[in-house]
Amino acid sequence: MKNVDVLIIGAGPSGSVAAAYLANNGFQVHVVEKQEFPRYIIGESLLPLSMKHFEEVGLLPALDSRNFQIKEGALFTRGEQEVVIDFSTGYTGGWDWTWQVPRDEFDKCITDELEKRGVDISFGTTLDSIDFSNNQNVHYSYKSDTGIQAGQSKWVIDGSGFGGVLSHMLEIPTTIAKTDRIALFTKYDERGLSAEERSTQITFDILEQDLWMWVIPFHNGETSIGFVGHEKYFEMSEGESDNAVDVLERMIKRSERFNERFSDTAKFTRKPTLIANYTRFSDVMYGNKFALTGNTMEFLDPVFSSGVAFGTESSLTAARLVARELNGETVDWKTEYEEYLKQGVDVFRTYVLGWYTGEFQNVFFNKSVNPKIKSQITSVLAGYVWDRTNPFVKKHKTILKTLNEVIAIQENAKMAV
Repeated sequence: MKNVDVLIIGAGPSGSVAAAYLANNGFQVHVVEKQEFPRYIIGESLLPLSMKHFEEVGLLPALDSRNFQIKEGALFTRGEQEVVIDFSTGYTGGWDWTWQVPRDEFDKCITDELEKRGVDISFGTTLDSIDFSNNQNVHYSYKSDTGIQAGQSKWVIDGSGFGGVLSHMLEIPTTIAKTDRIALFTKYDERGLSAEERSTQITFDILEQDLWMWVIPFHNGETSIGFVGHEKYFEMSEGESDNAVDVLERMIKRSERFNERFSDTAKFTRKPTLIANYTRFSDVMYGNKFALTGNTMEFLDPVFSSGVAFGTESSLTAARLVARELNGETVDWKTEYEEYLKQGVDVFRTYVLGWYTGEFQNVFFNKSVNPKIKSQITSVLAGYVWDRTNPFVKKHKTILKTLNEVIAIQENAKMAV
C-alpha cells in the first residue's frame, strides 16, 4: 500500500505547483493523473501572477530553459482602435512579464522536473475510490493498465480541472452558469515565418461586443487561435464536429485584422474543438482533509487568461495551509482559503461581466482614461487581484460605473471647450 502525506489529483500547473511546494517542505506526495503527458489542453496564455508561484516552488529555472515566447502584455483591438497593455507599467509591484505556452510542452516540462526531484506521479491513472471516514488517514485506490492499487494519505488536494474528480466522487454540487457563450479553437502552423512576419504579440480582436478572437503565437512557430462569444455565432453542437473547420473559417473571415493571415485552413494543426457551458463553480471549496483548487473549484471565462493564474494561486495557498496543518497548526480554512480566494475571483468576475455587457470595453478603449487609472487596470489584468491597495480591486463592484461617469464628464468638458 502506498502511504503518503498528501494525495494530489491532477498533474497540470495547479496540482504540480502544490506538489512542488509540499515536496520542497519535506512532505511525501502522490500525484494521480488520468492522462499521459504530453497532452493537448487549452489555457496557453499565462499572467505575471503565476511567475512568483513558479519561482517560489523552484520551477522557474526548468521553465526558463525552454525559451517559451515571452508575454510582456497584450494588444486589444476593436476595428481601428488599439489598446496596448504593458505589464511593466502596472500599479502593483512584482513580476511584469510571463509566457505564452503550448501547454503540452509546458506541463510536461514541469512534471519532468518534479519527477527528477523524486515526486511520485502516476500517469494514465484514475482514482477508483476514496474514503474519508477514517479519523487518521484517507484511504484511496487508483487504477491503471496494471490494475488497481491501494493507498492512504493524510490530505487530498484536487487540481483535476474540469474533470472535477473529487466533486464527482463526493457528489459535491457544481453549478454550471448559463452564459450562452462558446469557445472554438485550434492551432495554426506558422513555422518558417519570421517573428516580424507572424507577430509574436498576443492579440485579442473584438469583433462584436459579445464575440472576440484570440491569437497566441508560440516559440515553436505554431499559433493558437480561437473565438469566444454568444452561441448564436457558432451554430454547432458541443464537441468536435465535421463542420467545425467550416465554422472556424467563417469566424476568421469576420476579422479584418487576421482574415488574410489565417485564411489557409489546411494549416490547422489540430481539428477545431468547441467547448460550451464552461463557466462553472463548485458549491464547496474545501472539507475534512480535502481542498479543491483551480478550475476544479471555479472557472469564469478565457477573456482575461485568468485560468492558470487562479489555478496556481489557489493550489499554492492550499499547499501552504495543508503543510501548516500537517505540522500541527490550527488553520482557519473558511477565512484563509475560501474567503481569500473568493475575493480574487469576485474581482475577475466583475471585469468579465463588465466586458460582455460592454461597460468595461467602453472604459478600455476610451482615450480619456488617464495613465494612473490605466496602470491600475493593467495590474488587474496581470492577475494581481488580491492587491487591496489598488482601487480597481478594492472597489471593483462600483468602479466601472464610476469610471464611465467620469469619462462622460471629461468628454463633455472637452466638447464644451
